[in-house]
Amino acid sequence: MSSRFPVIVLLVALPLWLAASYGLRYGFMEDARWVGVCIDEAGRWECSLRSSLGWMIHFKVLGWSALGAALLAFVVPGRAGWGLAALALLAAIPALVLYNTTLAVFALVLASLRLVRARRC
Repeated sequence: MSSRFPVIVLLVALPLWLAASYGLRYGFMEDARWVGVCIDEAGRWECSLRSSLGWMIHFKVLGWSALGAALLAFVVPGRAGWGLAALALLAAIPALVLYNTTLAVFALVLASLRLVRARRC
């Protein structure tokens, strides 16, 4: 397996993850149909999921987890640090899309810097 394979997988996965995050935002959180359904039938599992996601947005769970993973990735050496940076990117993208921009921007920059950092010999 090539040493570039994880980078290629990451470059393919990130745009797909971005599209899925926008689909979640506009197709589930902001869609007027779901707002109406959840007002009428609040006990549905979809409405419970939507409510939980709303609380996660309110408490900035995705932003804080992305920032924590990005900061941890900077101090963890080797492949583990690279993996943490990739995980931070995967948490920062939906955080950016789902209104946690303040924390997610810093996490995205830190994780990106960690991913491109040269290896020490």
